[in-house]
Amino acid sequence: MSGVKAFLTAHRAALAGLAGALAALALFWLARSHRAAMDWWVEAVSIPLKRGLGALCDPLPFSVCEAGATLLILGALGLLGRAVWRAAHGQPAALGAFGLHLAVLLLWGYWGVCALWGTQYYAAGFAEKAGLEAAPVSAAQLEAVTRYFGRQVTAWADAVPRDGEGRFAVSREDIMGDTAGLYDGLTGRWAFLEGPDRRAKPALYSKLMSAWGFTGYLCPLTGESTLNVDCPEVFLPVTIAHEYAHQRGVAAEQEANFVGILASIASGRPAYVYSGWLYGYQHLSNALYRADPEAASACMAELPAAARADFVYNNAYWASWEGPIREVGETVYDNFLRSYGQELGMQSYGACVDLLVAEFLPLTL
Repeated sequence: MSGVKAFLTAHRAALAGLAGALAALALFWLARSHRAAMDWWVEAVSIPLKRGLGALCDPLPFSVCEAGATLLILGALGLLGRAVWRAAHGQPAALGAFGLHLAVLLLWGYWGVCALWGTQYYAAGFAEKAGLEAAPVSAAQLEAVTRYFGRQVTAWADAVPRDGEGRFAVSREDIMGDTAGLYDGLTGRWAFLEGPDRRAKPALYSKLMSAWGFTGYLCPLTGESTLNVDCPEVFLPVTIAHEYAHQRGVAAEQEANFVGILASIASGRPAYVYSGWLYGYQHLSNALYRADPEAASACMAELPAAARADFVYNNAYWASWEGPIREVGETVYDNFLRSYGQELGMQSYGACVDLLVAEFLPLTL
């Protein structure tokens, strides 16, 4: 029996697993264009399954997703070392067997992400469910809403504790321990945002997340929200609310930003309210700066010193992580979003501006 034939015979199960994974991915790629199928899958399978997995993981104080990824990486490195040793000692097929089994694991893992997360990009989105429509925004409208958010930032800036340098000083523990009922202020208006309360998990690898430019993520395989606890705390509340939006089926990043901002504002909790207004102001101000730099600068000058100190501290932190690792991280995630038809890619983080203007412009008139 030839070496290739012997290899294929010895690894029939792995080859079947590989074929199964490819078939499952092909089924996803074919089914994603059928809106009714995606709506059914998300509502009947994906969200309930993630909530069930989240319920199992919720009692644990650490991120099961993060722990699982660590064990998988360490296990893979150990098996790679074993395969290299065997290949060097007369078993050259060992490396091929390792590569085959790793491919099976990665492809089934990717299918899991597609099934439990990627399908949501092809089902009804938040704006459609909520009956919201973002119209084109003029510079004047954008400036009006930016100034409105600036007034709210000013009103809430002194409602939160501050350190000796005037910066936001609510502890991570207090922020992450105050999440129960966070969405109660929105579910009366949008009942489809109801969902079980789940704890926010601190990321062990927060510095690595900063290097990659991430403040948090929802793991679709465990239903957990895992947060970067190394970056400045001022945007931690609204980031938690953003990740909780993902837990409630809001997939698109621009919509999750919008929902996270509204949930924070409606929560009535000073740390969350201030974080929500400030985060919304940041998005609006950045958009206004592209449209009218002078107006954006004038709006920024009207902010209280405390809010400007929060921006300076936050910007300095993220500037310290600029470099090739962050560029790679942003490129990878940009391509990940585009692979699910999110044509705005990473720019979609700023597209919530249209929804904010549509929501708050009437309050400025």
